[in-house]
Amino acid sequence: MSDTIFSVSSGSPPAAIAVIRISGPDADRALEALAGSLPEPRRATLVELQYQGESLDRALVLRFPGPGSATGEGVAELHVHGGRAVVAAVLGALAQMEALRAAEPGEFTRRAFSNGRIDLAEAEGLADLLAAETQAQRRAALALAGGALSRRIEAWQQRILGLAAELEAALDFADEAEVGDAPPPDWHARLAETAAELEVVLARPPAERLRDGIRVAVAGPVNAGKSSLFNVLAGRDAAIVAAVPGTTRDLVEAPALIGGTAFLLTDTAGLRDSDDPIERIGVERARTAVEGADLILWLGAPEEVPDPERSLVVHSKVDIVPPVQCADVAVSAVTGQGIEALTDLLVVRARRLLPNESDLSVNARHRALMSECLGHLREAETEQDPLIAAEALRQARAALDRVTGRAGVEDMLDALFCGFCIGK
Repeated sequence: MSDTIFSVSSGSPPAAIAVIRISGPDADRALEALAGSLPEPRRATLVELQYQGESLDRALVLRFPGPGSATGEGVAELHVHGGRAVVAAVLGALAQMEALRAAEPGEFTRRAFSNGRIDLAEAEGLADLLAAETQAQRRAALALAGGALSRRIEAWQQRILGLAAELEAALDFADEAEVGDAPPPDWHARLAETAAELEVVLARPPAERLRDGIRVAVAGPVNAGKSSLFNVLAGRDAAIVAAVPGTTRDLVEAPALIGGTAFLLTDTAGLRDSDDPIERIGVERARTAVEGADLILWLGAPEEVPDPERSLVVHSKVDIVPPVQCADVAVSAVTGQGIEALTDLLVVRARRLLPNESDLSVNARHRALMSECLGHLREAETEQDPLIAAEALRQARAALDRVTGRAGVEDMLDALFCGFCIGK
């Protein structure tokens, strides 16, 4: 972090404007070398950028002294014209300066995390925001990046710390009659209330469904019209369609945005007994996909539906086969009949599986650590030995520390920040 880094932080040129960000101890020196002088902090100033006697561009420049900058160190921004030649010339000038180097993916955000400007949960929210494709994903990512989870974690941390302090005081002064040998009378009630709050959050639908999409398996016997329906829902010919039974032998996946909701559709092999070893593998994979799906579009006999709670019974090929009474919807991939009704049903069912936009949603990493914290709180709640209860509270705080990145997260930082773009 002693290096000064630079990169284009806006979209790839050509564009109307390109923002080049510089961050590090030599940011001011680099800015002064290009602009001739240092502008006032946080005030956009129009200057002519020059290097080694060559004019590069007329640009707006801004200067953000650390630690009150986005990365916690000195930052400069050059808002130049977004043509490829202009951007290349400015980047080339920066590359020639001593102690400056091009940034690596996610390095600006990693420096912000390392310097305490954001915590790990907020960094994850920023990563989700960069990848957001639906409005619901955007709102959830903004809440996470804005510190909604971090504030809740901090409140729990403070409450558990207070409970631990009271328990430690009871242990330290057990021989003092005026203090007593037990925590306050409402200690267990406050501990149980904190544990109950974690349980409420953990009971909500996982954030992965919002980010990755609702997993929908299109399943049923051979020649039921699964691949045709899959292609219609995906909006493209993602799966091969043929009248030959057993054409689909492997899983075919396609993301789809339906009614503003993200889905991950999976076309599966027809479920049947087969002597073909390759087809048997495909059938086994189909069964696995059905078991792991959030929703199942079942194109077989209604009485054979795998899981009624997760399934929509779809009568396909309604243009040539009269619909059955117990199907949820009748469709034709050829004429389009019933497709709108099916997508409406999918969206309604999906909303039940997604976190409410007003609720705090957590991803798998958060969930695992919060579950660990909850387990330690329950241990402290029921433990008769106060020394063991105090240790359980310490472990609960440590688990929450790992949610926000205060401790024990080095093994996942590279994986997170390498997923960011170069200039972020």
